[in-house]
Amino acid sequence: MSLIRAENLTKIYGSGEAAVTALDHVNLGVEAGEFVAIMGPSGCGKSTLLHLLGGLDRPTEGSVRIDGQDLTTLSDAALAELRRRRIGFIFQFYNLIPVLDAAENAALPLLLDGTRAAAASSRGAEWLMKVGLSDRAAHRPSQLSGGQQQRVAVARALVADPALVLADEPTGNLDTRSSDEIAALLKKVSGEWGRAVVMVTHDPRIAAYADRIVFLKDGTIVDETRLAGSSAADAKTVKDRADALSR
Repeated sequence: MSLIRAENLTKIYGSGEAAVTALDHVNLGVEAGEFVAIMGPSGCGKSTLLHLLGGLDRPTEGSVRIDGQDLTTLSDAALAELRRRRIGFIFQFYNLIPVLDAAENAALPLLLDGTRAAAASSRGAEWLMKVGLSDRAAHRPSQLSGGQQQRVAVARALVADPALVLADEPTGNLDTRSSDEIAALLKKVSGEWGRAVVMVTHDPRIAAYADRIVFLKDGTIVDETRLAGSSAADAKTVKDRADALSR
């Protein structure tokens, strides 16, 4: 059974003549430890799909299940608890708290969930070490580069040991070198640390780090490609396929 499964997932905004279908009966399964990239033209429903998978929004129709648990049946309080404990989020804009240092930002989800400060601090420091930032633990976001801030965001997403990590354009605000470093780190999150990772990206080179690419167009999945593991060849394959589907 897939770790996360979306069935007939549909999201309609508005009603009547003003209704807009952002997602149209999407079916998608992601296994534990799998890295899936979602691509497609602007407005195709990529971020909507990610928000529904993470319980940040509720579908008009269909269901999302994590380990068999249907998110659409949960109360708002239960859904918030599941997000804190089972799902890690990474966004294009790092969303770090400016007055907290890197270690405090990394530990924040645990503190919000009621973990004692000492234990939360220890876990935050552990994950900063894993993402290669232990020497910057006492630095505030303004003292870190964009790539370093995104590494803190990755540590924060992983600190509660989630089964699923959702990343919405995580390299969209970074230079080429930092983008590759974050993409490689996300591959490590899935391959070595066993989390399922679902990433939205517009960049074929970054998508090529994934195990599988899902292409969206007009709110539906129009193609899927499983990659061979050669980054240069995979990037060309992804770009060619994305270009063909955008025509």
